[in-house]
Order: sequence, then C-alpha cells, then structure tokens
Amino acid sequence: MKKIKFLTHEVGSLAKPEWRIKPVLGKKPTNKDIADCLTWAKKLEIKCELLIKLLEKNKYSALDKKKITQWASVFAIRMQEKAGLDFIYDGEQQRSEMYHYPITHSTGFKFLGNIRSFDNKYYDKATCVAKPRLKKPYHVEELIFNKLVAKKTLKLPLTGAYTLAAWSFNQYYSKKTFSIGTKLAEEQRLNSRRKFILDIAKHILRPNIKKLISAEAEWIQIDEPAATTIPSEVSLFVESFNTTTQGLKCRFSTHICFSDYRLLFPHILKMRNCHAYSLELANRDSKELGLTDDKRTGYQILKYFIKQGFKAKIGLGVIDIHTDFIEPAELVRDRILYALKIVKDPTMIYPATDCGLRTRTWEIAYKKLCNLVKGTKLAEEVLNR
Repeated sequence: MKKIKFLTHEVGSLAKPEWRIKPVLGKKPTNKDIADCLTWAKKLEIKCELLIKLLEKNKYSALDKKKITQWASVFAIRMQEKAGLDFIYDGEQQRSEMYHYPITHSTGFKFLGNIRSFDNKYYDKATCVAKPRLKKPYHVEELIFNKLVAKKTLKLPLTGAYTLAAWSFNQYYSKKTFSIGTKLAEEQRLNSRRKFILDIAKHILRPNIKKLISAEAEWIQIDEPAATTIPSEVSLFVESFNTTTQGLKCRFSTHICFSDYRLLFPHILKMRNCHAYSLELANRDSKELGLTDDKRTGYQILKYFIKQGFKAKIGLGVIDIHTDFIEPAELVRDRILYALKIVKDPTMIYPATDCGLRTRTWEIAYKKLCNLVKGTKLAEEVLNR
C-alpha cells in the first residue's frame, strides 16, 4: 500500500530584510542590519562575502540594487528549503507589492496615491484611464533567476485579474454608463466591470503568463484576495480565472483569503484548469489540540465545500500569519487530520500557511514553517501506521 505524503508550501510572500530594503531606497544598512544578514547566512549556509561588499558601499547603482534583491531571493529560497517545504518561492523579494508591481508593467493606468489595505499596510491605488495592455512582461527574469538557485520545485504567485480590477478605479469603462438610479444602471455597471476585468485577463495576465510558461514555470498560483469582496461579482472572478488560464499548459491554482468562502458557491464549481484552492483557515481556528468540532472551528467550512460537490485539491491553511504564536507541530497535525476526516481523500490536501508571511519577522516565519513541516510529518505518521 502506497504511503500517504502531503505536499507543503508557503503561500508566497515573506518580509523583506532591512539590508534589502534600505539599499533599494538609497540608504546604507546599519551594522545591525548587516549582522542580521550574517546571522541568517550562517544559519542557511550561504557564502555572502560579495553581498556584504555590496551592502558596505556608500552609493548603490541600479545594478547594485538589482543584485541585492537577488541576494534576498537566495536567502528566502534557502530559508524555505531548510524549513523542509516541498514547494517554494522567494517570498517576492524582487517585487515591490502585489498590486503596484503588475500595474507598473502595464499601460492604461494612472497612480493616484496610497490607501490602506489591511493592518498597517498601504498600496498606491491606480485608476484605469485607457484600455489595459501589458507593457513589459513581469516576473520572468525573477523566475529564471530563482530556477537557477532553487533545489526544489518553484510555485510562482501572480496577482489575478479580478483583484487588479477590484483594487483599481474603473474610470475608463464606467464613463460609458449613462443611466442613474435604475435597473439599467446596475446592468451597465456590471457590464463595464466585466469588460474591465476580462480585458486585464486577456491583455495583461494571459500574455504575461505565456512568457512565464516559456520560461518553464511549472506551477502558477493566481492570488485573488478580492474574490468575494462584492458577492454579486464572484461569477466575474470565476470567468476571469477561466479566461486567464484557458488553453495554457501549466499547473494553476488560486489563493483566496479574507473571505466568506460560502460566497464562492456555486460559482467556483464552474472554474476550469484550477489544480488547487489555497484557503485561509488557521486564524479562524482554536489553538487547542483535538479532532472534535468544537476544537477545530476554523475547518467547519470544509463541510460546506464537500456538501456543495467540491472535488478539487485544497491548500489547507494550518498556520496563522497574523500572529507571532508558533503553532505546535501537534496542532498542525490535528488540523490536517481533522480536515481529512471531512474531505476523506488525502491527495486533496496541501498543508500551507493561511497567506503570505510578510507581516512576520523571518525568525517567526521560519519557526512557523518548520512546525508546518513537522506537523505534516506527524499527520503522515498517524496515517501510515
């Protein structure tokens, strides 16, 4: 009988070290920043003499800044490999932000200024002023570099069309709406939103993904934190995913967080080419051990998924990214085993973090990832007895 093996991964983002942030802003890292770099280099067995020479410069050229961000990718990849994850990426070390980065590589948008997204995080919001188009492929050079560094399979996170539209003002398309306060006005609004979203999918996401596939991307995760922001538009999220991925040969998944997952149904049953759905569940759960319903409150929603006929794989969030609490391996184990009681099929479960760990320090993130792996192995031991 074949032994059960769960495949683990981190959703995508990690914090950027100060020694990476400051030079990009034209500032010199402090001695403390460099000491932190050396500490992690030793822990991860990275020879970083060339990096230290770069950091000790008084001024940084564009090439220097690029090399420093690539060094940060090396550190993040090695950290995830050392933690024992099966699928990895570089924590988005070479990117600015999940919204700003793709928009700056596109035409048809104008940035307006910073607004708050969540916690103490802000992003520079843009308005669409013309039909969106891909200006320059993005993440391709990053992927090529990371493939040279990584010893394990890479999973590449990419912000989806619906979220890019939801986080932008719809100026270009909405100006064609002329009725006010009528049923026709709502129809016109939805039609303009649909055109906006699908144009992003067709003319930004698809051509960019084709370049990534040409660069041998094996797994592309389409991040859609805004998927359920407007319940009446969940079908547009589904249509945008299908439009983005149709006919493209790659493993695709989606990550949906900060959501009422009931709102996804029945719409996501019409999604095509989606290998797995990565879900935020741990931060809705208790910290107590056990396999009973009252202990595993965060995973009750899986019963609803199964009841609705859901049969795809689940990126099972078992690590809360909003707290410094280090989940014991035994808690991770119980979350996995409880989820398996519901979905029945162990091949449906990919243990993961709830979301990206960018709000946590590397020390906390590393400990969480180590226990994610340890807890997964404990669950495997129980099932393989």
